[in-house]
Amino acid sequence: MPQPVVLTGERVTLSTPALADIDRIAELCTDPAIARWTTVPSPYERDHAVAFVTSVVPDGWASGRVCTWAIRFRDVLVGMISIADIHERQGEIGYWLAPEARGQGVMSEATELVLDYGFGRAPHGLALTRMVWRALAGNAASAAVARRAGFRWDGVAPEGAEQRGARFDEWRASLLPGTPRESAGDWPDISYVQAAL
Repeated sequence: MPQPVVLTGERVTLSTPALADIDRIAELCTDPAIARWTTVPSPYERDHAVAFVTSVVPDGWASGRVCTWAIRFRDVLVGMISIADIHERQGEIGYWLAPEARGQGVMSEATELVLDYGFGRAPHGLALTRMVWRALAGNAASAAVARRAGFRWDGVAPEGAEQRGARFDEWRASLLPGTPRESAGDWPDISYVQAAL
């Protein structure tokens, strides 16, 4: 099973969220855009952050199915990023970012670190052979991050996503280890519509 690991880039550091992060996580997850585009509970309460830090994150690492990191920019927690649903050498990347950190390349740097770890050879990586990205249709900010990271467009899954008991259309893309980490030109125009991450 993978052990929690710290990933360090030029401007961001990724580490497992700790007890000291609970109040910050609870604060950030009340952001309307995070509630709109992710599956975090809404309304988000402090107890949700407690459960996330003390149970969800450590259980994910212990099971080998989910690796979750807090994104720290200038020593402040500004978001989360994870590789989830790890099985048969495939994983799914997911992320959210605080409003004040958007538009500065923070998520793109964090994504590169996580992809390097996901595709990296064991024991210093997960040795995955495929990474998938999924988002609610319309989440163009998340799509922009995935597109810049080299993900290739796979299409739209009608009602492929479930969020708080309702079903929505879902955008999907994927990335293989040998795919160039540069913007792909196969994404449809609809994925470029401006939206908040």
